[in-house]
Amino acid sequence: MNKRFTAGSADKYVLYQKAVQSAEQDVEFLFNTYKALRGGEPTHMREDFCGTCLLSCYWVKLHHRNTTESYDIDPEPLRWGYDHNLAPLGNDRDRVAQYQEDARTPSRRSPDVRCAQNFSYWVFKTRAEMLDYFKGVQADLAEGGIFVVDLHGGPESIQELEEETEQDDESFTYVWDQDKVNPINGHAQMHIHFRFPDGSEMTNAFSYEWRLWGLPELIDIFHDAGFSSVDCYWEGTDEDGESGNGEFEVSTEGEACLSYVAYLVGQK
Repeated sequence: MNKRFTAGSADKYVLYQKAVQSAEQDVEFLFNTYKALRGGEPTHMREDFCGTCLLSCYWVKLHHRNTTESYDIDPEPLRWGYDHNLAPLGNDRDRVAQYQEDARTPSRRSPDVRCAQNFSYWVFKTRAEMLDYFKGVQADLAEGGIFVVDLHGGPESIQELEEETEQDDESFTYVWDQDKVNPINGHAQMHIHFRFPDGSEMTNAFSYEWRLWGLPELIDIFHDAGFSSVDCYWEGTDEDGESGNGEFEVSTEGEACLSYVAYLVGQK
């Protein structure tokens, strides 16, 4: 058993990237989806609510032509990301432009692909705010560009619960805590905790104040924002039919499961 992580010594950003993010697979999805829809290969990507810019770093690793813009209002993860994700890229780090700015800020260069991952855009709690954000994205994209967001849903997504996931190497346990959910306005308070083999815990390592948005209403907002089309990419199941297999395909009908993650892709 790997016991090198403890609450006193662990870096919360290392834990987050290890437990939450799947940057390599996400970048492949973004690249391949654009290519399938448009035929050509995208080069310029924009990552909203970028945090440590991990996704952007994987994007520039795909091809020497690739460039990104990364936006976040929090200076701490941006600094951490520069030191731990960008600096190791060497000269290639110059192709990742970090901006400590609001995600609604227009791009310096119109992106082929723009994304908001890990439900981060749910920080916009009213329809007016979300529609304004989506309209800005649509106008900002390069001709033929795509906007990609992920979302989660199902009955479990609106319950107050804790979900534990032990890492494969047993080095720590990731805890997703749906602490408070208001069913009237959809507002929710979420936390991420990390628990370790020595019994210690990093409580509230990350906290979020979101509105829980539904898939149909987000599709409507895509259309109202002026996107020419929007597709839902639904996750397939593994051989036992009980768990997701990490492969997403366009679908107009999904299973009424307790919990799901999906992508929405809007085309300009």
